[in-house]
Amino acid sequence: MTAVLAAATLALGVVVGAAIGPAPSPSLALGKLLPLLPALLDAQRSHGTATQPSAATPESTSPTNAAGTHHRRHRRHLRSATEAAAPETSAPETTSSETSSPTSSTPTSSTKPKTRPLPAVTKVWLIELGNSSFGELATHAATAPFLTSTALPAGTLLSEWSALDGGALANEAALIAGTPPQLVDTIVQPPCPEGAAGAACAADTPGALTSADEFLKAALPTITSTAAYRENGLVVVTFASVAVPTASGLPAGATNATLTSQPPTGVLLISPFVATGAKSTVTFDPTSPRQTLEKLLRR
Repeated sequence: MTAVLAAATLALGVVVGAAIGPAPSPSLALGKLLPLLPALLDAQRSHGTATQPSAATPESTSPTNAAGTHHRRHRRHLRSATEAAAPETSAPETTSSETSSPTSSTPTSSTKPKTRPLPAVTKVWLIELGNSSFGELATHAATAPFLTSTALPAGTLLSEWSALDGGALANEAALIAGTPPQLVDTIVQPPCPEGAAGAACAADTPGALTSADEFLKAALPTITSTAAYRENGLVVVTFASVAVPTASGLPAGATNATLTSQPPTGVLLISPFVATGAKSTVTFDPTSPRQTLEKLLRR
C-alpha cells in the first residue's frame, strides 16, 4: 500500500511538473515510470485493497491522460520546429536553381559574325601598260626583271581578271571610300612607234613586255614614295591595247588605250592594304564591288 501511494505521489508530481513547463528530464522519467504502473496496480489488487478503488483509479488514469497530453504537446513542439527548419533546408536548392539558370541562357560571342573594316582608299592610280599581259610575263619572265623581282612581290596578282575588271575596281575603290578627295589617276604607257622604230616594242613580242617593264620601273617608285599612297593609296596595274593616235583617227598628241575583257590580261594590286607576293583566286563581282574589295583589302 505504501509503495502504491509513493508511486501515485511521484506520478502526480511528474504531471504537475509537466503542466508547469515541459522539459527533457521529466519526459524521460515519465517514460520509465509508465511501464511500472500496471505492476503496481496488480500488487495492490493482490493484497485485497478494495476499499479504495476510487482513489486508485484516478491516480492510475490521471498520469496516463497527463502523459498523453504531454506527448501531444511534445509532438506539436517537434512539428513546429520541423516546419520552422524546413525553409532553411530548401533555401539552398532555390539559390542553386537561380544561379544556374543565367549560365544556361548566357549568349556566346562566337556566334556573332565578325566584319572586317574596309580601309579608306581615297587615292587610286590606274597604270595601263601596253600590248602584253601577265600571261606573257609568266612565259618570258627574263625580259621583264622589274615586274618579276619587284612589282609582283610587292602586291597581289589576279591572273584571271581582265583589263576592264581592273579599271572598274580602280573607280569603285575610290567611290566606296566615302571620304573626299576621291581621286583616280590613269597613267598610260606611251604607244609603240609606227614603222621600223616600233619593231622592238610591237605587240605580242617579248619586246613589248620589256617596254612595259621599263615604263613601270620609272612610274611606280614615284607613286609609292608619296604620303598619299602610304596613308590611303592603291595602285592597279593592268595591260591595255595602246595604239598610235593617228592610226585610230585621233588628233596628234592623243593617246588611245583600249581596255578589253578578252583575253584576260591580269591585274596587279599594290597597296599598304593588300597581301604582298600573293596570287588570289577572287573574282570581280561588278554587281557588288564592295564585297570584292573586302576580300582583297585589309587594314
